[in-house]
Amino acid sequence: MYVDLDDLHTLSKLDSGQALQETINYPHQFREAWELAGRWPENLSRDEIRQIMFLGTGGGSAASVDLLASYLFDEIKIPLFLNRGYTIPASIDNRTLVVVVSHSGKTEEILNAYHQVCTTEAQIIVLTSGGKLLSLARENKHPYLLIPGGMMPRIAVGYIFLPLLGLLQRLGFVGDKSAEVKETINILSELSGQYGPIVPAKDNLAKSMAYEMAGYVPVVYGSLPLTIAVASRWKNQFAENSKLLAMYNALPALHHDEVAGWDAPQSYLRHFYFTFLQDAEDRLETTRRIEISQELLASRAAGVRKVASVGKSRLARLFSLVYLGDFISLYLALIRGVDPTPVEIIDNIKYLLTLESRTE
Repeated sequence: MYVDLDDLHTLSKLDSGQALQETINYPHQFREAWELAGRWPENLSRDEIRQIMFLGTGGGSAASVDLLASYLFDEIKIPLFLNRGYTIPASIDNRTLVVVVSHSGKTEEILNAYHQVCTTEAQIIVLTSGGKLLSLARENKHPYLLIPGGMMPRIAVGYIFLPLLGLLQRLGFVGDKSAEVKETINILSELSGQYGPIVPAKDNLAKSMAYEMAGYVPVVYGSLPLTIAVASRWKNQFAENSKLLAMYNALPALHHDEVAGWDAPQSYLRHFYFTFLQDAEDRLETTRRIEISQELLASRAAGVRKVASVGKSRLARLFSLVYLGDFISLYLALIRGVDPTPVEIIDNIKYLLTLESRTE
């Protein structure tokens, strides 16, 4: 028996961390984050920078960098990449800008990689809300920007993404993004009034998709190079918020390998619900691939749906899709009577790692 998503009292009781309200507040978060983006230290320089490496992992940091890389794919003229593990690549040198990102300031992998970066000649900048990382940045005299803490990193995506975008703007690697940010905030404001819990399921795309997905494995397909980062975000939000395993991939790449899995027995494919993310900048060939895919899956899968981004600018369109996925993932937890905020298995892994380190 599923929870009625229009039962606001029950939703409020289940949602211990007020994740729904935090998500509704994205427009305010993004507005505040863009103001913070203008507070990077004045003494930053782009001199001799030939590549940018971000140290970051998790639902907030990694997602923000992935979105940034997709958003700036055909604009930024130097390599920009994400490093998520304990170690760093050999290519780091004095022409590398390393941006260390950890919302909590306590992420084990990032602290390890940061210590290694400190032994190189790279330029180093830090983005965090505090923790050990802030102490180290001060100790090493590395420029840093403080962002608000006290929330789940996966819900702090605006506080992470926009300061990073502002940093690139400050350094002159991209043009003025103020107009696009303003439109994005306006789009999020409109969508919060469409996807919020007070809007009945019959008029609420996020709720209706949660009902459709309930009981199935979500599969999210974006397109290269833009919406693959959004598809990844959806997959991870289904894990952290909905407590469900999900899959993601992107066209046209998946038509060369993963698509062969669609020939699995129908009894198997009936466990999967497919969502295709469509954007105004998709090539005509990509749009045709989406149409063909829908046709092939219609009689095989539990469900198939296409959702399109909204907005004029690329930034607004990308976050319109991010926003929809965030709401769906929350409703997909609540519909099953699950609190979306706790991530007990992640906390348990951290605890076990701490125990192991104490015995070494």
